[in-house]
Amino acid sequence: MTTRNWKNFYEEVSGMISDAFDNSFGRKITQPKLKKVMIPQTQPIVEVKATAKTSPNYQSIEDYTEKTGKRFRMTKDQKNRNLTREEAFAETYGGGGGGL
Repeated sequence: MTTRNWKNFYEEVSGMISDAFDNSFGRKITQPKLKKVMIPQTQPIVEVKATAKTSPNYQSIEDYTEKTGKRFRMTKDQKNRNLTREEAFAETYGGGGGGL
């Protein structure tokens, strides 16, 4: 959404809030400010699961650690399924495993 649309949306909402306070405290509103409110449209959220096609190609857990500087961590789901680290790594990155 463009900055202009956000500004229009903000101005509309601010005006409605001001009018509501004016009505609540008995202040007279000379002319109601009812306008068509533009609701910002958002992009649909697309969830992408890591697969061998979308993830970098690591040959082993050691290779992953060497290239990223991080320790490979299993997901909660993989732990609940009682996978070994090598099986979880192969599922995530399609690599051969080969623990540390």
